[in-house]
Amino acid sequence: MLTSYAAHFDTPAGYLDFARFGPPSRDAVAATARAMEESARADHTTVDGLMRVEGTARDTAARLAGTDSGHTVLLPNASTGMFHAALGIPGGVVLAPRTDFPANHYPWRRTADLGRATPRWLTPAPGGGVTPDLVRAALTDDVVAVSVSAVDFRTGFRADLAALREAIGPDRLLIVDAIQAFGVAGMPWDAADVVVAGGQKWLRAGWATGFAALSDRALESLEPVLTGWTGVEDVGLFDGTEHPPAPDAQRWSITNLSPVTAAALAAALDLVERYTVAAIEAAIAARIDELTEVVKERGGHVLSPTDPARRAGILSFTMPDRDPSVVAKSLHAEGVTPTVRSDSLRLSPHASTPPEASERVAAALSSLRD
Repeated sequence: MLTSYAAHFDTPAGYLDFARFGPPSRDAVAATARAMEESARADHTTVDGLMRVEGTARDTAARLAGTDSGHTVLLPNASTGMFHAALGIPGGVVLAPRTDFPANHYPWRRTADLGRATPRWLTPAPGGGVTPDLVRAALTDDVVAVSVSAVDFRTGFRADLAALREAIGPDRLLIVDAIQAFGVAGMPWDAADVVVAGGQKWLRAGWATGFAALSDRALESLEPVLTGWTGVEDVGLFDGTEHPPAPDAQRWSITNLSPVTAAALAAALDLVERYTVAAIEAAIAARIDELTEVVKERGGHVLSPTDPARRAGILSFTMPDRDPSVVAKSLHAEGVTPTVRSDSLRLSPHASTPPEASERVAAALSSLRD
């Protein structure tokens, strides 16, 4: 556990559901409150002053993504970014995993409905994810893009983005949903053409926060289908004519975002940058190792990859002959918050998670034997 990092949070020790929602820091809560208080006392300087925090959040997100602010745009959520990317592809085939979270399916289904790009569904091996070999086997001349999750939401499988880039070559787009990885997993984001992330999970920024980072290739090849009035040149000129899309990533802007949520995102990203992704990732990996041992020692079956190089902060498992809902009740009784699925359970700690969490999980699983 990063003790000084953990001091910024009030999250209960047994909270192990960061892959679903990451409780914000006191810094993010305070930033939100300040923005609301300022808006409540609005004068002629308030709106412009509050809007400046969007630039701060965008700049920090860009640095963490290994790019610059001109290639980065704030978004209200990851789904908006995926729809921008999907509808921007004018035609061809896009490879996407059948096992991905539904938010990464519907953009591609809608492109097919509109007669634009057509999805071709990949089926990873059980417990695995999208690998270079799986992609190579599906590549045909009409494939124009590959869409993947940086980290699989079910198992924590970590995609090898650099190897995927090599497999698809320089001319196809690599579109990455980074919501289960950004800020907690060191990955070569510059291998991707589109990196989309929401801030409500591992970034711990709260809902209605997110961003996208676009490569030059993406800016050149993706049509700005959803560009709104804030995504064009001469934004402040209201002359009744259609303005050209902005030349940079701002073309993905539809309208002004909330400066309140932007303040929360800026505070959350600042914490990540200060404590570093590497340190946060190492702390999470240590907790995953502990939890894995706890589950195995008590007869659980681990569904996540066991190779540290191929997994991120998610541990999915089952307890043989025990319904996940029954296991969940035991975990809840010990103050542990997991993700409960119909066929499995998922534990996802953060860098602020103390060793006590593993002890609570051990006690809960041990009680199943009594």
